[in-house]
Amino acid sequence: MQPRNHPSRRKNATTLRLVGAQLALFRRLAGYTQRELGDRLSIGEETIASIEQGRRPLKPDLADRLDLELGTRGVLAVAVEYMPDSEKFPTWGAEFFDDERDCLAYSSYEIMLVPGLLQTPGYAEAVFRTRVPLYSEEEVERLVEERIERQAVLHRKAPLTASFIIYEAALKDRLGGDEVYAEQLKHLRQCADLRGVSLQIMPFGRTTHAGLGGPFVLLETRQHDLVAYTDTHRGSQFISDPDEVSKLAMKYAMLRTQALNPQETRGLLDRLLGEL
Repeated sequence: MQPRNHPSRRKNATTLRLVGAQLALFRRLAGYTQRELGDRLSIGEETIASIEQGRRPLKPDLADRLDLELGTRGVLAVAVEYMPDSEKFPTWGAEFFDDERDCLAYSSYEIMLVPGLLQTPGYAEAVFRTRVPLYSEEEVERLVEERIERQAVLHRKAPLTASFIIYEAALKDRLGGDEVYAEQLKHLRQCADLRGVSLQIMPFGRTTHAGLGGPFVLLETRQHDLVAYTDTHRGSQFISDPDEVSKLAMKYAMLRTQALNPQETRGLLDRLLGEL
């Protein structure tokens, strides 16, 4: 997968913004707010906003529904149909985040950071401010807001089965300073008690380790498909190939046996909180 700053990715972003601007214009001409249009299509205000801002691609099935609702006679469907293949798909895992919002089960292994779904706003801001080259202030604010919004999946009415394994190193760095660190540690301890959430720490000193290949996320969709997501310095990757996903699922199963169990993890977090 191409790095996020690759020239073709920048071109993709321009195309996504163009289609998004068209949607925004047609929506306003039809007299809808983003929330009203999202409610009409049962997809939510955030989805409409993301498409209009060029952060998420307009998919063919939704383009058809929008054309019908807005009376645009196939304009949006044609825009999507004639978009080059390399530009039809989302950057930085937007397709994965669509599945994440409605998934049945979620499993995350992280080695250097607290997983995004468990981050406080202060910690998330500190993470985004470490990026090189630097994000603008507006980008940092937007990314933090999006990250916190994603956390709603842990509190929805239909309970999610979520498993998180975090390498102990992620609990040693004090990103954002002592105050942010203390807040994040307290939040992790609270998350450890959430219904449907299993939190495990992979401690230092293990003689065997299934996660040396790096962090990854697995999820089971409502169609009972397994998909995966990885994020590296060279870009993000959405993985749907059954063989590749199966390998990551086997790794995750092994990691769960090697990490501290949830009760031991809560004890470790309590000790770290006592040291503040």
